[in-house]
Amino acid sequence: MAEDIEAKLKRYKTAPFDSRFPNQNQTRNCWQNYVDFHRCQKAMAAKGADAAPCQWYYRVYKSLCPIGWVTTWDEYRQEGTFPGKI
Repeated sequence: MAEDIEAKLKRYKTAPFDSRFPNQNQTRNCWQNYVDFHRCQKAMAAKGADAAPCQWYYRVYKSLCPIGWVTTWDEYRQEGTFPGKI
């Protein structure tokens, strides 16, 4: 499984089509991948496992999300006021 993820990460160019978000507006896709990345990191840290599979979410949200949004969300997480469940 880890080998499949590593292979996908090597071939990664930009965010692939996600059938959960078929419309042109990719705001929700950006948000979901940001939240999924941080959930994945938290879950892997709790298990003591390698967080390498989480890099997929990281690359997708970095590809889709404006830098200003990510910066703001990171500040909210540090302050403990982030609106999502991580």
